[in-house]
Amino acid sequence: MPKRTSDLRPILLLSVGHSCVDVHQGAVAALVPFLVAERHYGYAAVSGVVLAASLLSSVAQPLFGALTDRRPLPWLLPVGTLLGGAGIALSGVSGSYGLTLACVALSGVGVAAYHPESARVARLAAQRVRGGRGGTGTHRGMAWFSLGGNLGFAAAPLLVAAVVGTGGLRLTPLLVLPALAGAALCLPVLRELERRRAAGAVRGPPPAAD
Repeated sequence: MPKRTSDLRPILLLSVGHSCVDVHQGAVAALVPFLVAERHYGYAAVSGVVLAASLLSSVAQPLFGALTDRRPLPWLLPVGTLLGGAGIALSGVSGSYGLTLACVALSGVGVAAYHPESARVARLAAQRVRGGRGGTGTHRGMAWFSLGGNLGFAAAPLLVAAVVGTGGLRLTPLLVLPALAGAALCLPVLRELERRRAAGAVRGPPPAAD
């Protein structure tokens, strides 16, 4: 494999994984019309659903950021991805409003857990991207990572319409598929970074100059 392609592979995998996570962040608002149509929720009820997801994500994300600043927790990438997908997948299964709130809140926590640690891992991967002087390669890699998230968020209404619009809220379990793909995509990147870390530990620090 050419060196340039090898450099890009981890950040591209993380970018697609980021897209898979942010699909579920955008899916909450996209589910609102179906909740109104099938469950006859009023404005206050659907506002509560959106609030449960966004508030949990907004409040919890800085907490996860503070935690991962002190200690790297790369396992949060697959776990956060799966939680984000599971919450959305289960949100249409039960007719209980309380359970629906709990499911979208679970998704919000998963999304919040994913982002701080994924940004750290993406930066490590982006440092391997060639791009010239002054950290241009890192900036380019992080731009790819951000683009993935934006594309996933934008694709959420299309995905929800294709799945839920076809068979109703009972098909929301199918919305877990992007999460399964995203969790699988981040695993080879985490293994590669762990391999590099272990190799660096074996070599040890460079000798001091005389």
